[in-house]
Amino acid sequence: MLQAISLSKHYQSHVALDNLNLEVKPGEIFCLLGQNGAGKTTTINLFLGFTEASSGKALINNIEVQSGSAETRKHLAYIPEVVMLYGNLSALENLDYFSMLAGFSYAQEELTAFLSQCGLQTAAHHKPLSGFSKGMRQKVGIAIALAKNAAAILMDEPTSGLDPKATDEFTELVKTLGKQGKSVLMATHDIFNAVNIGTHIGIMRQGKLIHTIKAADINASDLQKLYLETI
Repeated sequence: MLQAISLSKHYQSHVALDNLNLEVKPGEIFCLLGQNGAGKTTTINLFLGFTEASSGKALINNIEVQSGSAETRKHLAYIPEVVMLYGNLSALENLDYFSMLAGFSYAQEELTAFLSQCGLQTAAHHKPLSGFSKGMRQKVGIAIALAKNAAAILMDEPTSGLDPKATDEFTELVKTLGKQGKSVLMATHDIFNAVNIGTHIGIMRQGKLIHTIKAADINASDLQKLYLETI
């Protein structure tokens, strides 16, 4: 579903991403680890079409990403570190609005079902998002991804700032997405969560993907050791 082929991004003399080869199949959750500036967010932005590759290809469902094109974005949902939704609208209203932007029209019962599936309490469905915690906003973001029927979901530091309970709830939601056959690519600093949530883990350094590991083959302690040796 997601594929990078010799993907590179240069900003004049600075190499932000260097010859990345990466594949995320349906049902896989690929966690990218690395320090700030390692190339994680650049990778996400190239798949989103927010920036244009210097060389190589980013493919979504075998379609090459073109900057500004809607063709690949219809397969995608994006959950950034801070989910940007309308604070003056309720969870239901936000979900309805963004679903319609993606070309879907749902009855209120269906919208409610998406929000409940993502663990948002019924009492919060009609409340404005201005009063929501980050964890609650993330749940609305995932509900939007489900309503859009996105096959691939890109996440950039989605657990940053979440308390342990909210992180655990988010982790279970993402695992459910994987079980539903979604492809998830997540940039994160959280080594423990990467082992817990991912099917595959990549460690990046200075724009290069140095290691790719199956999460089932490593524990958090060994991953931390490998990470520190790599960076």
